[in-house]
Amino acid sequence: MSINNIDGCIGCGICVETCPTDVIRIDPASGKAAIVYPADCQICHLCRMYCPVDAITITPEKTIPVVVSWG
Repeated sequence: MSINNIDGCIGCGICVETCPTDVIRIDPASGKAAIVYPADCQICHLCRMYCPVDAITITPEKTIPVVVSWG
């Protein structure tokens, strides 16, 4: 998971408010979103879906693997 467009982040805090596991914070120095606890991300995509400027990307290492049943 990453902020793929930190310059595009407007610091609105919607991602912080929508994250159910408290992974994202607003960095006081920059006023922009920062992912401070990436290991706690539950891959719910709420931060990405609610970001009004599409500044968040769920990176491949944080995506859910596809499970196929061969039975």
